[in-house]
Amino acid sequence: MRNLFELAGAKESSRNQKFVDTAVIFPEKKYLIVVGGPTASGKTALAVRLAQYFHTEILSADSRQFYREMTIGTAKASTEELSMVPHHFINRLSVCETYNVGDFERDALALLTQLYQKHQVVILAGGSSLYIKALCEGLDVFPDVPTQIREEVEVLYQNSGLAALQTELAEVDPDYFAEVDQSNPHRLIRAISVFRASGLPFSSFRTHQAETRFFTPIYLWLEVPREILYKRINQRVDQMLEHGLEAEARGLFEQRHLNALQTVGYQELFDYFAGSISRDEAIELIKRNSRRYAKRQGTWMRRDGFWQLFAPEQWEGILKFVESIVSLK
Repeated sequence: MRNLFELAGAKESSRNQKFVDTAVIFPEKKYLIVVGGPTASGKTALAVRLAQYFHTEILSADSRQFYREMTIGTAKASTEELSMVPHHFINRLSVCETYNVGDFERDALALLTQLYQKHQVVILAGGSSLYIKALCEGLDVFPDVPTQIREEVEVLYQNSGLAALQTELAEVDPDYFAEVDQSNPHRLIRAISVFRASGLPFSSFRTHQAETRFFTPIYLWLEVPREILYKRINQRVDQMLEHGLEAEARGLFEQRHLNALQTVGYQELFDYFAGSISRDEAIELIKRNSRRYAKRQGTWMRRDGFWQLFAPEQWEGILKFVESIVSLK
């Protein structure tokens, strides 16, 4: 077997990364059960139950849960859940560390080659569709963006705020705007920068041409009726606040400019701490933005078209579906 960190084929120079050899061959077929669904749909509980059933381990694809300092606001698995089965990528980084989806793709592929030495099935759980896609299909290649252009877009954000980014992206790339996390300035800046540099919308570079992997993904999506889901989201925000979200966010206020903290649940409280909105307004915005994020997650699922939908309580149906694909020896 070749060194797992050797370059797997010729990669475009813009990616400039070393990836695990995707031609790794195992004596038996390997499977990655991908547990997806909107926020507050029960992904963590299902992932733990599946991992216990298959005596395996869990990788998190929730990019916010990678960071040690962000616990309450990211709805990480509880201490009890973390002790039930081995988890990977949760609490892996500090918010001060730079880590992107390309890093995750590289590290997760390398980790899977190790886990598949002892498991036929591994679980992937999380709500970050870009990270799920990177691991299961590979990343699309985007044009290089000159530093000057990116700096110009960042100045736009600094001077005119998030709304200016949202307005421009909606005009130049409505397709991507409909599915992106519209409250994440980092992603908006990237998409606008690509458009300004190339003259083409960011979405046009998303070819969705899957790379060959050494495992077979099994995509499970937890579907919850919207009224029930929104009620769960509102209740979860209230519980986060009861468990100390405000204190957690206040401890991160001085680092609010970091990319890791450009996310729902923290940005709204940062605005409250800065005096631009009231506490009640911040709480309502967290709930509203969380509901909007859940809606966009549903948009991702419908766009992809390969997810198998289940209600969270349909354990027997989920298991029957998975076992119809996985042949355990």
